[in-house]
Amino acid sequence: MLGDGRFPAGGHAHSGGLEEATTQGLVYDLDSLGAFLVGRLTTVGLVWAALAAGACAIVLGKDEVVEGLRRLDREADARMPSLAQRRISRSQGRQLMRAALVAWPDGALGALVANQPEPHDALAMGATGAAAGLMPDQTAACIAYANVSGPAWAAVRMLGLDPFAVAAQVAALAPVIDRVAAAAAACVPWPGEEFGAWTWMDRLPAASAPLLDHLGESHAARGMRLFAS
Repeated sequence: MLGDGRFPAGGHAHSGGLEEATTQGLVYDLDSLGAFLVGRLTTVGLVWAALAAGACAIVLGKDEVVEGLRRLDREADARMPSLAQRRISRSQGRQLMRAALVAWPDGALGALVANQPEPHDALAMGATGAAAGLMPDQTAACIAYANVSGPAWAAVRMLGLDPFAVAAQVAALAPVIDRVAAAAAACVPWPGEEFGAWTWMDRLPAASAPLLDHLGESHAARGMRLFAS
């Protein structure tokens, strides 16, 4: 359900930078879409997957959940220099938490919302994954997949690409998604392991994607747009 664009978390309204990339002529066919998806997945996708895995581990660990998620939220901010991207991330996080609190009324989700009404999307995904019974690696896989599936289907709408060909392209990314999810999950402690006073956060990835930041800022400044991001 977390990987399904029809889950009412607002993901269908976002293109992950794809709309602006098509507007600027950076993505225009299947090959350029493929390059965009791989670039996104292995940079911000990796970072967001690790943050989601970390949030999942904190909630499952049930030890200083509020403090852990607060620290992780600051780590997310530090990895997102674009103000427009931060606003979008928190907007998506807020919407995801609204849906998650109804689908999985877990106490940790309520604590997250009470202390962080607008958590970053990755943290909301991680906490929701834990409430839904997922482990950190599974949660990382969900958000890694979402990082490419959203832009891919936005490309069908923006460019009129063959949906069957786009589906095949996303399917071909499965090994990369698996590697990204595994690398992300390897950065965080699993339930039952020593959290080490949060020192594990020092090994969270910080891969950057300056072009995506630029696209996010440009898109936010446009008056006419199809997607929110």
